[in-house]
Amino acid sequence: MSTRPRVAILDYGMGNIRSVSKAVDRAGGRPLVTSDPGEAAGADAMVVPGVGAFGACMEGLRERGLDRAVLEFAEGGRPLLGVCLGMQVLFERSEEGDATGLGILRGGVVRLPSDVKVPHMGWNEVEWTSRPPLVEGLDGGVRFYFVHSYACVPEEPVTVGETEHGVRFAAAVARDNLFGTQFHPEKSGDAGLRIYENLVKEAA
Repeated sequence: MSTRPRVAILDYGMGNIRSVSKAVDRAGGRPLVTSDPGEAAGADAMVVPGVGAFGACMEGLRERGLDRAVLEFAEGGRPLLGVCLGMQVLFERSEEGDATGLGILRGGVVRLPSDVKVPHMGWNEVEWTSRPPLVEGLDGGVRFYFVHSYACVPEEPVTVGETEHGVRFAAAVARDNLFGTQFHPEKSGDAGLRIYENLVKEAA
């Protein structure tokens, strides 16, 4: 009997914990919802979920020592997925509250243009510009579910998927074992589940 890979889902006081956990379970992983850095460090893969404000997210991570856990996981080569705000905090800084991020990826997070409806909420198409392992089996033009007011502006070539809401922006980023989505895979039906299935596959 094969053992299902353990996927740490970081609980830092905010985030879409329940639906991420259910998606990981459906994808064949063993969800481990934790706020303990040591417990998270022992997992086969990690998810940094995110709903809310950038500064509050970083404060929640730092208070629990989970910021170091994310950094060490990123350096260690095991699959790491940042979702929505969890992707944004992988960057160096954000205009939202003039806050500092984890700095794993170079670049910042800026507010979407004032001439479009903000937050950008609902389904939107993502065009893949590259094919990292976590998008295996997904066609271009697939629709995913977004809820956000800020978007990442990478300062290194990590964008692998783009969408448009007033401006074109990074809907997904990837580098080595690191992957981030501005959209919510756990709210995006079969296409989103495929991303979690690919995460579990990479962790096995």
